Amino acid sequence: MTSPRVHNLKKFDNTGEDMEDLISIGTIGLIKAIESYRPNKGTKLATFAARCIENEILMHLRSLKKTKKDVSLHDPIGTDKEGNEITLIDILGSDADDIVKEVDLKIEKSKIYRNLDILDDREKEVVVGRFGLDTGGEERTQREIAKELGISRSYVSRIEKRALMKLYHEFYKAKR
Repeated sequence: MTSPRVHNLKKFDNTGEDMEDLISIGTIGLIKAIESYRPNKGTKLATFAARCIENEILMHLRSLKKTKKDVSLHDPIGTDKEGNEITLIDILGSDADDIVKEVDLKIEKSKIYRNLDILDDREKEVVVGRFGLDTGGEERTQREIAKELGISRSYVSRIEKRALMKLYHEFYKAKR
C-alpha cells in the first residue's frame, strides 16, 4: 500500500529517495514540531510544523550525501573481461603483504646506510650501488657496477658478499 504524496514532499521528488522513507522522516519532524511548538512565539502550528518536517528531511538527505562520499577500497566498481568483480583495491595497488615487504626493505636499507662506515671504500661503493643507497635510489646490477668500476662481475660479487657479511656481523653483534 502506497501512502498518498504529501504536499511538502513534492520538492524532494527528484532526490531519488523512496517517498515512503521521506514520509517516515517527515513524521519524525512533525513529532518534534508538536513537542517543541510554543504558541506564544506568534507562529501558526502548521507553518512551524512544515518547517520542522522540511528540516528533518533536509538533515536526512545531507547525512546520506556525506555517507555517499565515503568510499571503501573494497567497493565494487565494475567487472573484468571474465565477469569477475573489480574493486578499488584491485586497481589502486598492492596487497598488504607487498606493502609490508616494501617497508621492511626500506628499514633494512636504512640499517645498511647507518653502518656503511665499517666498510672500506670499494665495499661501500658496491653496496651503495647494488642497493640504491645513493641519492638516485635506483638499484644497479653487479654487471653495471663492474663496468662502472672497471672490474669483473665476479669480483663485484665477491666484494658484495664480503661487505654484506661484515654488515651481517655488525647487525648480529648489535642485537646481542
